Amino acid sequence: MTYSDILIQRILTLCKRRGITCNKLATMCGLNQSTIDNIVRGITKDPRITTLHHIAIGFNMTLAEFLDFRELNEFSFDDYFAETDDPHPESFN
Repeated sequence: MTYSDILIQRILTLCKRRGITCNKLATMCGLNQSTIDNIVRGITKDPRITTLHHIAIGFNMTLAEFLDFRELNEFSFDDYFAETDDPHPESFN
């Protein structure tokens, strides 16, 4: 599973648990619907921390709460860069 897939899964799971659509989430967090759609559709693969912060607020969570879940905690950027041969892993530091 990719980093992007993990974030998509987190957003969709939280939307489902709260009984809201991605469009409603966009309204709740003050982002354009296209921003949320681009993340959920996998077009935006590495959203900015400010975007993730807005999404967390939309879920009435802190950023730390939003990002604290098993799949992300177990994700290894070392493995990710080894698999993708990304020549610029410093962009994640």
